[in-house]
Amino acid sequence: MDQSLYLVGFILFAALATVATRAMPFLFLAKHRHHPILDYLGRYLPPVLMMLLVVYAVSDLPMANQQWSISVGSLIVVAVTQWLSKNALLSIALGSVIYMILI
Repeated sequence: MDQSLYLVGFILFAALATVATRAMPFLFLAKHRHHPILDYLGRYLPPVLMMLLVVYAVSDLPMANQQWSISVGSLIVVAVTQWLSKNALLSIALGSVIYMILI
């Protein structure tokens, strides 16, 4: 009984911490909503982070077998689909399907 009470308390504390950290930017930065630095970060940070993730994912590919060509092919499908449709869900789904078919 004592352990289940501990687990419930832990889950409640984790949920409260999650809600608090998600709400803090809206509470404390509301008056700086249109600050030039925040506008700049909001515009350029997401593409930079996506490119960082792509470089990280592609840099670990083994070049000895055909696996790298399948991964790069799927990456190209995702990039072209995103460029043409501007729909992230469609791009990710189509890239994943192409990857699974080619493997």
